[in-house]
Amino acid sequence: MKLAVICANGKTGRLITNKAVSRGLDVTAVVRGENKTDAENALSKDLFELTRDDLSGYDAVVDAFGAWTPETLPQHGTSLSHLCDILSGTDTKLYVVGGAGSLYVNAEHTACVSDGENFPDAFKPLASAMAKALGALRERHDVKWTYVSPAADFRADGEETGSYILGGEELTLSSKGESVISYADYASAMIHIVEHGENSAEYVGKRISVVEA
Repeated sequence: MKLAVICANGKTGRLITNKAVSRGLDVTAVVRGENKTDAENALSKDLFELTRDDLSGYDAVVDAFGAWTPETLPQHGTSLSHLCDILSGTDTKLYVVGGAGSLYVNAEHTACVSDGENFPDAFKPLASAMAKALGALRERHDVKWTYVSPAADFRADGEETGSYILGGEELTLSSKGESVISYADYASAMIHIVEHGENSAEYVGKRISVVEA
């Protein structure tokens, strides 16, 4: 499998890239500067400058873009729109590192994690920006996309347990009744999803989620 990981130098992107390399995939790290991953192949280019030719021939692309400041939050939507435009009509699958705030907490899908009274105010702008980007992605029927939300407690320095559950649109809890996942386990799950989805339509056009087992 030929895979490109965009924003591969980021915390999540680097773990995903390195995990893909360890699994024997043909990986290209798309970075803005020096390649800091285990991938031998690298493309030094800004996400917004990527062209259709840059991503031609890949079986899958993982979008690990992240923005955190108020002025850059809208880029969650604009970056995803740009990637969809250059992948439009191709067979390349797009896997998006998503957010947990938009996961539903009821069967009617009328309430989300970010609507909860205990959801931190500091994270609400980010959750809103990512939810808006997901909403726009749902309208794209010209791209084979899959949006992968982590658990509510997404731990950058958490240990890799090697055990996780794949869920759907609703918040899924672990056997301990928790919604937790480490970046390392998320990376493993993402590569599993990418590999499993190579010849399957199971995940196309859907949002799924990952939580520690």
